[in-house]
Amino acid sequence: MLRKRMVAHQWPIPVIVAIIAVGLLLVIGVKYDYPLYHDPVATITSVKNGKPEKQKDEFENQDTETSQKLVGKIRNGPYKNQKVRLSNTFSMSGASDKQYFKNNDVFLIIHHHGNKLNGTIRDFKRDFQLALAFWMTICLLLGIMMFSGLMAFFSVAINSILFFWAVKLNSSTQEAKVLLIFGLLTLLFAFVTLWIVIGFNRQMLVTMLATIGGTFISIGIALSVFALTHDKGMYYESMQYVTQLPKPLFLAECLLGSLGAVMDESTDIVSSLFTLKQERPDISQKQIFLSGRQIGKTIMGPLINVLFFIFMAETIPMTLLYLKNGNAWGYTFSMNMSLGMIQSLISGIGIVLSVPLASWFASLALRRKSM
Repeated sequence: MLRKRMVAHQWPIPVIVAIIAVGLLLVIGVKYDYPLYHDPVATITSVKNGKPEKQKDEFENQDTETSQKLVGKIRNGPYKNQKVRLSNTFSMSGASDKQYFKNNDVFLIIHHHGNKLNGTIRDFKRDFQLALAFWMTICLLLGIMMFSGLMAFFSVAINSILFFWAVKLNSSTQEAKVLLIFGLLTLLFAFVTLWIVIGFNRQMLVTMLATIGGTFISIGIALSVFALTHDKGMYYESMQYVTQLPKPLFLAECLLGSLGAVMDESTDIVSSLFTLKQERPDISQKQIFLSGRQIGKTIMGPLINVLFFIFMAETIPMTLLYLKNGNAWGYTFSMNMSLGMIQSLISGIGIVLSVPLASWFASLALRRKSM
């Protein structure tokens, strides 16, 4: 069964070209889907920028603001094909505003002034850019990975639906079951992803056991530490706009955040050990376990650092904003970076634990000489 699963699926070139062509037509269709929107949409046809003006606040932060006079052509609704005058102000920093260019599509709020139409820009119309990026991703997956790439994309689509369902369920249960909901979601994520990508076989079950074990044991260790320290140093108030208890929500974030990294490492270790067993049928159970540990040592360090960079990179904009407004480094770290650092540590524990777990489960599954 494993041998059959490992055979690469090759698709005829005309099939791949047809899929890419259909996707390109859909992308072009998204570009001109103006009638599908209820809100007015306009294409900017003319841009006139004013003279930049320097601004300075009480903390000596300097910025430059520029006024724009825009003309747009309305693309849908009762005012279709009419011109509308727009105004905008953007700063060099772009902290809370945007600069608009010719041929940008924007959503409007239309105002009447006699026989003239004026409008206020609400936001960009971004569906074309998203569809283009989506199509290019599909093309790369099909071109490089063929059937496996399509399965990877399919797993992401299924997981997105599951995540939407979990968020909706959490919002309708009065916030009391967030850990239960996202704990079950973690199990579903692991099962669906590994089932689609690897297939329902022994390798998939071993990888799932290692993934679930590493993820949930790391959360258990974190809960034990939080209980012993009485959550000292945990600044849950830094989770902005949270409308429910922040601690369970933070733990749910840790669950989902560490799952991907632990699954990645477990998959690498288990698949390598299954391949090793296939090439060397006489290898012993102990040698399989030691080989898994050696593989884990090789990939563990870079994986932990990648996860750390992802968590901490999210905090850079708010960290700079806090520092620019006169806050000390200690307060800035506590309110912006501390929870990300703790998430990185919890995920790092899961990554470390998955090395012996994946090696041990694989050695048990492969202790027989025949696969």
